[in-house]
Amino acid sequence: MNMKFTKLDYCQYLLSSQINYTITNLAEHLESISHDKINYYLKTEKLTPRLLWDNVKDVVEPDDNGYIIFDDSILDKRYSEEIEIVRRQYSGNEHGVLKGIGVVSCVYVNPTLQRFWVIDYRIFNPDVDGKTKIDHVKDMLQSLVYHKLLPFDTVLMDTWYAVHSLMLYIDSLDKIYYCPLKDNRLVDDTFGQAKYKRIELLEWSPEELECGKIIKIKGFPAQKKVKLFRVTVSTNRTDYIATNDLSQSSTDVVQEVCKIRWKIEEFHREIKQLTGIESCQCRKARLQRNHIACAMLVWVRLKNLAYTTGQTIYQIKHNLLSNYLIQQLKRPSILMCLV
Repeated sequence: MNMKFTKLDYCQYLLSSQINYTITNLAEHLESISHDKINYYLKTEKLTPRLLWDNVKDVVEPDDNGYIIFDDSILDKRYSEEIEIVRRQYSGNEHGVLKGIGVVSCVYVNPTLQRFWVIDYRIFNPDVDGKTKIDHVKDMLQSLVYHKLLPFDTVLMDTWYAVHSLMLYIDSLDKIYYCPLKDNRLVDDTFGQAKYKRIELLEWSPEELECGKIIKIKGFPAQKKVKLFRVTVSTNRTDYIATNDLSQSSTDVVQEVCKIRWKIEEFHREIKQLTGIESCQCRKARLQRNHIACAMLVWVRLKNLAYTTGQTIYQIKHNLLSNYLIQQLKRPSILMCLV
């Protein structure tokens, strides 16, 4: 019998497997489906980020005050030699350059429910499409505003995305942004009465520490002002948070808003630990893209189950092993024998 292999089969494998996520392992556990057939499917099918949106749009719970978070993650391929879309790039987790596949993700957060969903992503491959990570973020924002029509109010992003073009683009969409600026960013809080200086050299009055201060960032149009907040994260770390919401007047509120950005770090950790997104060793770019697309769908399924059952995403995944153990204790595949 010539059985057809589909993306549902592959997603079911990524959802069910606990350790090994290779095509070889999948073929060994499927009847009538060969390794070549799976490989052919992944090589000829074209799964795009649109598939993610088609599957998440009916489960995401919108909020008019929703948050959008952008960040990238590197899928570790340090031991690979011939995977087409692997490149050397900086990894924040590694604090250095890593060989891997860059994925820029967009996460939607409902602040009322404290729930979040990944709704879009892009593969960073400038050698083919010529796009920077900033370009990908702009594309996803444009799609979100003009096509997905998902309500949101605020955009959160990391220091690497706090560049002039993106900040001004978000401003042009009439959306609010909060982003940390590097300590050496040149700003002016005297409005032309003094030269631009590094953020870390600014002087802060007690009132400004509590309520923030209006500044101009070097390179911004003359009329564009932002509000800057000095946020003490720990005894040895201070963040400088910029926002185009000039009415914001509380450093404490800004700190709470910025904490929401860690939802995307939670997403990165979960999808790497539970879906095998980093485990595909296929050389062709299309196979890697399709594997990543399916891993995204698996995360959405696990997260939706976690929300509906009140469990964590880790409990949902690991309970598969628990169910297996229960079945084996009742009806062992291998009977224990003692002399």
